[in-house]
Amino acid sequence: MPPASPSPALPQDPADGAGRSDEKKHQSRWQRLRSQRWWPWAMTLVTGAFVVFVITLLVRQARNVDWGAVWESFLALPTPTLLTAAALALASHGLYSTFDLFGRYFTRHGLSVGRTIGITLIAYPFTLNLGSIIGGVSVRYRLYSRQGVSVGAIGQVIGQSIVTNWLGYFVLAGAVFWIWSPKLPEGWHVGPQELRWAGTALAALTVAYVVACAVRRGRPIAWRGHDFPLPDWRVALLQVAVSTVNWAIMGAAVWVLAGRDTPYAAALATVLLGAVAGLVSRIPAGLGVLEAVGTAVLSAYIPTSQALAAVLAYRALYFFAPLVLAALAFGAVEWFGRGAPPKAEAETEDGGPAGKPAAKAIGKAPA
Repeated sequence: MPPASPSPALPQDPADGAGRSDEKKHQSRWQRLRSQRWWPWAMTLVTGAFVVFVITLLVRQARNVDWGAVWESFLALPTPTLLTAAALALASHGLYSTFDLFGRYFTRHGLSVGRTIGITLIAYPFTLNLGSIIGGVSVRYRLYSRQGVSVGAIGQVIGQSIVTNWLGYFVLAGAVFWIWSPKLPEGWHVGPQELRWAGTALAALTVAYVVACAVRRGRPIAWRGHDFPLPDWRVALLQVAVSTVNWAIMGAAVWVLAGRDTPYAAALATVLLGAVAGLVSRIPAGLGVLEAVGTAVLSAYIPTSQALAAVLAYRALYFFAPLVLAALAFGAVEWFGRGAPPKAEAETEDGGPAGKPAAKAIGKAPA
């Protein structure tokens, strides 16, 4: 039998070629910038300067703290107060665990709702305490890849979780900084008006996201050769709602620990400002940064020792205790899964590999 003749090459879409060309140009410019000799030094200098600023701030705050009084205030926290704060922390972790379901909505990775939530519950405490690279990426990748989820799908899940988390943050930042002006740590040269405009800009990002989802009607946005999926506007509003409630619960936990004579806005501002300061400082868990911010904000209403004790209790309940449980759960998963080969790559409802939904399927929720 004679060999089959090769199939004729399909004509290339000029727009596709132009998009790839632009992407290559963008990548080459970025690569050239990063290849400069001064680039590593510049990044080191910027990071080092901020770390020095944070350390200086912490030392300045620590000198003014009566640590004996802090310990007494910590021990004086009533048991019902600690239990209420622990319940709020548990509720927040439970609500955050649903964020990965939006990634499941996009990728159709084939895992059940319960298994997806379980993976997020394990990964989130690692993210809080050890940073996004270890918790948000490494732990999630390990857990999802064991279930056969593709790398592309894992990336989309992580991306959607990050987007969901910050959508609610932006809304609350816009509201809090307009309604109430927090007392900032010494050395933070930011006035109430600057905070209001910053909050407005952040809230505008959330509004823009929802509007884009309504305009695109589930169609992805193409930019520099990449497609960025967008949900239906109803799903976008759900993302905003669950994220906003989650941040509000976190603020409520601090408010309960600080005493209800403290304005709720001050407790919420402690969480919001502490999250950004910790993120920018790149210190794992924002260790010390949250305490400095919380002490400065809350001490306008309660003694400094009581303010610091409340923030330390919040860290213990919201950061450290869940990490212990997550580490035990992660160890159990590794132990019982040892020697077992990774599951085959999960498939979508359309029969394709996870992370590559059919064009018609984008914007439709999985069953």
